[in-house]
Amino acid sequence: MEMALLEAKKAFDAGEMPVGAIIVKDGQVIARAHNMRESKKSTLSHAECEAIRIANEVLGDWRLDGCTIYVTLEPCMMCMGAILNSRISELVFGAYDLQKGAAESRIDLSKTGEKPPVIYAGIKEDKCKRLLDRFFKEIRK
Repeated sequence: MEMALLEAKKAFDAGEMPVGAIIVKDGQVIARAHNMRESKKSTLSHAECEAIRIANEVLGDWRLDGCTIYVTLEPCMMCMGAILNSRISELVFGAYDLQKGAAESRIDLSKTGEKPPVIYAGIKEDKCKRLLDRFFKEIRK
């Protein structure tokens, strides 16, 4: 999660919503990404989707069985759909997203896939939440 937080800080520094994602397979980081919606001008450039795209390229496959994704914020519906469709085995997330979270909070899509990921929620939640809170305070200024 610390590596995902480093990615989130990169997003923060770039003026993006500070969300970071890391994908690990067999103990090795195969993808790291952060939100890039503003810089890429793309709705699809959430940290999770960017990391999944990179992992697909690294592995040469759309299936990410045996992978764990670490994300600083609970995935939204789009990202949870991508996690389910890519067959990621484990999802580890930091802060809950009570407005748009789709892994446990607002809506629970985690049980809708053929083989849903095991979910570990609230990991380093305080650190993840503090960065998000700081971002939104800056925006409101």
